[in-house]
Amino acid sequence: MGASDSAAAEARERELTVTRVFDAPREVVFRAWTDPEQAALWWGPRGFTTLSCEMDVRPGGAYRACMRSPEGTRHCRRGVYREVVTPERLVFTFAWEDAHGDPGHEMVVTVTFADIGGKTTLTLHQAVFETVAARDDHRRGWISTIERFAEYLAAHS
Repeated sequence: MGASDSAAAEARERELTVTRVFDAPREVVFRAWTDPEQAALWWGPRGFTTLSCEMDVRPGGAYRACMRSPEGTRHCRRGVYREVVTPERLVFTFAWEDAHGDPGHEMVVTVTFADIGGKTTLTLHQAVFETVAARDDHRRGWISTIERFAEYLAAHS
């Protein structure tokens, strides 16, 4: 394996893909994902509370959201929408803010919403993480968040 092959394999190890089927129409799933009032009700891992959620869902538009962990720690993330194809696809940057509000390592998140006979397959891809451990932390967070999202959709659609 050459150096470029090795680097590509290492980068793939620091990518994350999560897929889930929701028993709700694609338009409903997309709207719940892109409406800040709805997102504030389900965003974040179980036990986290959304403190603020601002979303300008258009190419070049920014978002910023803060949440509090069960232990009381504040976590804020921000980014810019690169692509918005309603109700099919979102591409946006993702960076956690540090204690001073400055963005950290920036990644790209792509979320696709596929219609499958009145249900929706959501596929989330995030890359490239700084470490495999960071990827694994995000995997746990996204899976818990998507569980909360499923519960929200079941109760509101």
